[in-house]
Amino acid sequence: MAEKTSGWWPGKRVCVTGGAGFLGSFLVEELERRGALDIFVPRSREYDLRHSIGVSRMLMDAQPDVVIHLAAVVGGIGANMANPGRFFYDNMMMGTELIEQSRHIAVSKFVAIGTICAYPKFAPVPFREDDLWSGYPEETNAPYGLAKKMMLVQLQAYRQQYGFNGIYLLPVNLYGPRDNFDLESSHVIPAMIRKMIAARDAGVDVTLWGDGSATREFLYVEDCARAIADATERYDGPEPVNLGSGMEISIRDLAMTIAKHTGFKGRIEWDTQKPNGQPRRMLDVSRAKEYFGFEATTGFDEGLRRTVEWWQTTVGESEGE
Repeated sequence: MAEKTSGWWPGKRVCVTGGAGFLGSFLVEELERRGALDIFVPRSREYDLRHSIGVSRMLMDAQPDVVIHLAAVVGGIGANMANPGRFFYDNMMMGTELIEQSRHIAVSKFVAIGTICAYPKFAPVPFREDDLWSGYPEETNAPYGLAKKMMLVQLQAYRQQYGFNGIYLLPVNLYGPRDNFDLESSHVIPAMIRKMIAARDAGVDVTLWGDGSATREFLYVEDCARAIADATERYDGPEPVNLGSGMEISIRDLAMTIAKHTGFKGRIEWDTQKPNGQPRRMLDVSRAKEYFGFEATTGFDEGLRRTVEWWQTTVGESEGE
């Protein structure tokens, strides 16, 4: 459903880091629908946001009133296990430098996009924002999760000392068209879709990581873009806010659902020597509704159908899949 034009955006210069990526591309479209006329999208090949000079040059070129920081070095369980140092350093430095320099140039609003990998491994389900500090994150993605959580600490400290208006949002696992389908670095839904379509066409079985018992919650990417836009317009508080759909599905049931949508009829085998990741993930999404009126509207089955269709018609055919 198209969002009505908002009076909040016209006249504001908006910088969206990661704006050419999966979530970012949908967010930029959402902001344009709402009346944002001046959106700057830095590209990593032109601005290295891990380093002070790259951030300062980017901010000088963008001259933003609002910064929405989506850029991240991210991947699935395998990518996190292979790159814990890189995922920690790159994400930590991007956030730290960008917030500090945005404060110095008096950016009027900073929107930081965190990750639910910041939650403790055994946080009570559903995850409530007040439980963020009740334990250590799941080991396979803790370096990434903690690096992103430091933005929350920094923003709260800067609000207290400098009056800097920064908000921190925690999206659940996203999915949808334009996602990363690379098998080395993708998240669970695009990885399953690609594997099952390839297996379907080759007439072979599929092997998936873990035992299928872990649960996840998923938010359709266009819903998340709308949530970020809503929060940017309407929320100015220090508390972190979850962005999710409020649903929970086991990886085993997810695999069966994706098999249905892809037409895969082979056997699904589980490699129990591989990790499951965090045992359960589901968010308490009441704060987003209370603070800025956000609720997810895309049903999971419909979202999956659109995602599979996009992969098959946009990418899969060009690769012979």
